[in-house]
Amino acid sequence: MNLTHDMHRIERWADTHHPLWIDFLRVALGIFLLVKGIMFVQDTEALYSIMRKSQFPWVSIGLAHYVAFAHLVGGILIAIGLITRVAILFQLPILLGAVFFVNPERGFYSENTELWASVIVLALLIFFLVFGSGRFSVDHKMREKDVV
Repeated sequence: MNLTHDMHRIERWADTHHPLWIDFLRVALGIFLLVKGIMFVQDTEALYSIMRKSQFPWVSIGLAHYVAFAHLVGGILIAIGLITRVAILFQLPILLGAVFFVNPERGFYSENTELWASVIVLALLIFFLVFGSGRFSVDHKMREKDVV
């Protein structure tokens, strides 16, 4: 099978089966990530403290800066729908780490709202990785110009 042909088929299917409310959900996800990035920039030490308490206490302050920067830039890119899948790929390791390695002793059945927020954001990122950015995005507008 030709992988690029299959990807184009998936993109075409996703574009034709992409209701408007999903675009609003993508924008909300991007804004949420942007706000989290701003919060991490304002208090990098708190983020670094969270990372030290994880299963990998050897993490560096550089990783904390990566998380903040990726949320800032990725949040903007996801919200406007520009290179959405690439922005999501930079978010996935962060959210996988947040779900599976930060405070794992609390588990999924605890009252940990940060864990549940991370699980929901991770699920939405995977959803938009598959379905793309939608009709109301910069990506879609750029594709329309290429076709004309």
